Amino acid sequence: MSRIAVLGAGAWGTALAGVLSSRHEVRLWARDRAQAEAITRERRNRRYLPEIQLPSALVVGADAGAALEGAELALVATTVSGLRETLGRTGTVPAVWLCKGFEMGSGLMPHQVAEQVLGAGARFGALSGPSFALEVARGLPCALTLASRDAGFAREAAALVHGGRLRVYFGTDLVGVEVGGAVKNVMALAVGISDGLGLGQNARAALITRGLAEIARLGAALGAQPETLMGLAGAGDLILTATGDLSRNRRVGLELAQGRKLDEVLAGLGHVAEGVRTAAEVAKLARSHGVEMPITETVVEVLAGRLGPPQAVERLLARDAKAEGAA
Repeated sequence: MSRIAVLGAGAWGTALAGVLSSRHEVRLWARDRAQAEAITRERRNRRYLPEIQLPSALVVGADAGAALEGAELALVATTVSGLRETLGRTGTVPAVWLCKGFEMGSGLMPHQVAEQVLGAGARFGALSGPSFALEVARGLPCALTLASRDAGFAREAAALVHGGRLRVYFGTDLVGVEVGGAVKNVMALAVGISDGLGLGQNARAALITRGLAEIARLGAALGAQPETLMGLAGAGDLILTATGDLSRNRRVGLELAQGRKLDEVLAGLGHVAEGVRTAAEVAKLARSHGVEMPITETVVEVLAGRLGPPQAVERLLARDAKAEGAA
């Protein structure tokens, strides 16, 4: 049995902490003391995962230092916007983040943030793949990928998380895992808009396929391995997020298609939809590398209010016919 710290008591952090506590000594850190006390008292995270009764073995607290003391691994379960600050708390404990996206403003990928905070020689990586927190918390089967440029660390960290109905593969393509996890959220927004407009399953399949092509083009420009983007962290996560009813990004797209304002949609969501924060950064990164991403650019226009959902679809349909391998 190993000691693992999970930093962040949102839905995904809580789900993973609960599952891992059956095999390890797990300490879950919540930023808000009142939330930590409520979870400890009720054995339930009523804000983010109210459906799940948490194991009695799981320790929950608001002291990050206590959570990290003696830990062999820190699972950072914050949003991308909270990654930099939270990594700063981990010290010498090896860290794996669960967030998907690029840092707003800087456009940095999570591993680039980690290099700035922890140093290039630190042991860190990313855990990603098709995973809804509620299903994981319920003990349903799930397969993920853990990537680190340190092959030994990737193998060791994956072994700690792997077990039960949670299957964890490992590899060294950190860029591929991060690009797949980030950009699929933008594509899920597009598919949600399409489904919300009632455009049918043919259109959904086309958007998912062309969305995957955009992910692959950007990934190639950034040095990702094609097989990563065709695997769990790329195609697998895209399919789940674009079609699953538990997807927050898909839900935002569905509601935008009904004419609701973005601020109103986000206020009623109760959770973070990373695609909303990531879309503009993805488009900026693509332009800087000369990568054409028409679906991403269209989503950015919709989110900014410069284009309505019906007009966005018409823009994509009006593009000239091209060879399938082209943008």
